Amino acid sequence: MKSNRISLLLALFLIICMAPAYGANKDIVQLQTQVDQLQQQMTQMKQSFDERMGVMKNLLEHNTDAANKVTTAINDLQTSINKQQQDRAAQVDQISGQIQALNDTMDELKVRLAKLSKQFEDMQAAQQSMAAQQSQVQQQAQAVAQAPAPDVLYNEALRDYTSGKNDLAVQEFNDYIKFYPNTDLAGNAYFYLAEIQFKAGDYKKAVANYDLVLQNFPSGNKAATAQLKKGYALLELGKTDEGTQELKHVIQRYPRTTEATQARERLRKVGPAPKNR
Repeated sequence: MKSNRISLLLALFLIICMAPAYGANKDIVQLQTQVDQLQQQMTQMKQSFDERMGVMKNLLEHNTDAANKVTTAINDLQTSINKQQQDRAAQVDQISGQIQALNDTMDELKVRLAKLSKQFEDMQAAQQSMAAQQSQVQQQAQAVAQAPAPDVLYNEALRDYTSGKNDLAVQEFNDYIKFYPNTDLAGNAYFYLAEIQFKAGDYKKAVANYDLVLQNFPSGNKAATAQLKKGYALLELGKTDEGTQELKHVIQRYPRTTEATQARERLRKVGPAPKNR
């Protein structure tokens, strides 16, 4: 608006100057005064504009500096945050590694503890077994100390066997095996027990006791008879193949004995084994 007003005044001044000079002195003076005023106003406006521009420039420079400082501060803060995040990530990795190491150590300790527990249980079982064996040995020792002499006990059992007192003989032969299991006569005791069972028709138990004679006392004086009677018992059980095999072993091992002759006679009665179809 001010710029338009100045332009109109300048145009009016030019028009007036071009008019006849004789009637315009007063008006010229007024116009000149107005022009001077306008020039002063323009000068003041220019000064005010310059001052405002300076202020704006200072404000702009200040704001620019402030913005730069803020930007720098933000960048520094972001760098610090990134560094802290990296440090935290490294710390997290380090802590994770420590936790994993602790877990591995814990697993190893668990394995060791399990092994120690197993060893402790084995030691306890061994101690209990040793204690049980020791107690059994002590009981056997006490029983042996209280038992009759071996020859006395065996002769009593044999006398009762030949007298037909089988129940008493079984008890006495079992006592002999219990108290004196490693003597030569223990094989005879097993044999006579088998004989009693054979006569009673308990062929399965008889076979078991004949086997004990053959296994534990293979060179005893009852070995040949035990194998012969085992063959008989197997035949009675219907196990023809096994029974005939035992009788053949008697003939092979003891060819010139009475037991071998008896084995041949029984094989002739049995006849050849049927062929499997």
